[in-house]
Amino acid sequence: MTEFWLISAPGDKTCQQTWDKLMTATTRTNNLSTNNKFNIPDLKVGTLDVLVGLSDELAKLDSFVESVVKKVAQYMADVLEDSRDKVQENLLANGVDLVTYVTRFQWDMAKYPIKQSLKNISEIVSKQVSQIDNDLKARASAYNNLKGNLQNLERKNAGSLLTRSLADIVKKDDFVLDSEYLITMLVVVPKTNYTDWQRTYETLSEMVVPRSTNLLFEDHDSGLFSVTLFRKAIDDFRHKARENKFTVRDFQYNEEELKADKEEMTRLSTDKKKQFGPLVRWLKVNFSEAFIAWIHIKALRVFVESVLRYGLPVNFQAMLLQPNKKNMKKLREVLYDLYKHLDSSAAAIIDQTAMDIPGLNLSQQEYYPYVYYKIDCNLLDFK
Repeated sequence: MTEFWLISAPGDKTCQQTWDKLMTATTRTNNLSTNNKFNIPDLKVGTLDVLVGLSDELAKLDSFVESVVKKVAQYMADVLEDSRDKVQENLLANGVDLVTYVTRFQWDMAKYPIKQSLKNISEIVSKQVSQIDNDLKARASAYNNLKGNLQNLERKNAGSLLTRSLADIVKKDDFVLDSEYLITMLVVVPKTNYTDWQRTYETLSEMVVPRSTNLLFEDHDSGLFSVTLFRKAIDDFRHKARENKFTVRDFQYNEEELKADKEEMTRLSTDKKKQFGPLVRWLKVNFSEAFIAWIHIKALRVFVESVLRYGLPVNFQAMLLQPNKKNMKKLREVLYDLYKHLDSSAAAIIDQTAMDIPGLNLSQQEYYPYVYYKIDCNLLDFK
């Protein structure tokens, strides 16, 4: 399970007692979850008005930062194309896997100084993650353009003989060049019609040079033949060829153009390789930054919500539960029994959802008598 429940409850006589009670209720007898203390430093409380306003702002910031974390993770998966199994090992926070980072969370004093007000800390996060989001858009756009252009060229070189680029297939020697009267044309002939072609090509129109056809290239379905004729017979030859299920390709040999095509392909391929390494490094670093910022936002939310609910002086224990997948419903019930005394209105909500009163759509609202936020470390949506 990569899902965590970050909760807090007021300190009983001490915060350690709150922790011990949770451990007894969820772990020691019934293995409902694996728990860790979640360390939040002594942050500056500020005024009640500021806390109420901040509660809403942090909820929006939480969603925004989570969306950026997911975007960076998903783009990492897109960039690593063939090695998606390697994506997970690149998605680290502070050099460790995400579960380890969350379960051993330590506030980063250097990035988010706790002498600052809560509002300032949230603004530092907001600014930092907005920057990552903007940089990601710019970098992704540049890399995707490059990748798209390369894919278009590769597609041109890999389609059927009717549409693909002929740059790597034909040579100068295959053509009669610089003749006022003669021209070499290229015709795609299905493999099943080779005999017909050899039998009829000289008579498809007047002015076809006898014995001038050569098979230049074959793919799975058809062959590319050259044939030389007089320029004035082009239209008639094209028309008759079509009637016989032979397709004349529009192609004129131009050495400069073919060379330019090949060079463009090499250039794009080299550019993509050059950009790949730095881009993956940037994604690794900024995924880590964004994820760390996200967990700090969760910590801020727990702090603000706990002060608003449980009052001053600050006295609560933040706890991180990793639910045992089979027992999630049971774990909710145990937590409810443990903490229902904290908020009688939560009891009313839970009673109503249990009775499922028509028109009361409360089951969608995750409201519990204790402070609760979900952290899901599974950030990849593999299609």
